Amino acid sequence: MRYDPSIHHRRSIRLKYHSYTEIGAYFITICTYQKQCLFGNIKNGKMQLNSLGAIATHCWQEIPNHFSHIQLDVFVIMPNHIHGILWISDDSKLEAKINKLRNVTAGSIPNIVRCYKAAVTKHINQICQQKRTSLVWQRNFYEEIIPDEKALNNIRNYILNNPLNWCNDQEYSASTDILLDLPF
Repeated sequence: MRYDPSIHHRRSIRLKYHSYTEIGAYFITICTYQKQCLFGNIKNGKMQLNSLGAIATHCWQEIPNHFSHIQLDVFVIMPNHIHGILWISDDSKLEAKINKLRNVTAGSIPNIVRCYKAAVTKHINQICQQKRTSLVWQRNFYEEIIPDEKALNNIRNYILNNPLNWCNDQEYSASTDILLDLPF
């Protein structure tokens, strides 16, 4: 069935009147497709990355090299999701171009997340020798605009303690010890 905007309307979870290009801190959560545990395991409260988790980590750390107005704060790669804080530190470096197909401003938080997900997927497809694009990510992502220092510190603690709290996560029991048939 072809895309028909009157039938296939996707409701955005972004704030309607926020451009996601403003200076400040953004708490980002990105989940894997069907919450598959792709990136490793938690052992004794510590994340043990596999090769796919190493790719996800490397690509996250590369974000400021591709977007000079972005600074990284704390982040964690979990078995089936990623939490991180991205700072827009200089909005004068943002390009005013808008991708009309996706209605996304170049250099905005949605654009950065889209590019990150594409880079990770590309590297995973290469390592798994996929000829077609595999489904790595859940559609969309979650973000929170961090309003103040107290919220920032609470979110930092949440991110840093996420591996310790994995056994209390609702997704943990459904995804524990999932072994994927990957060629490595």
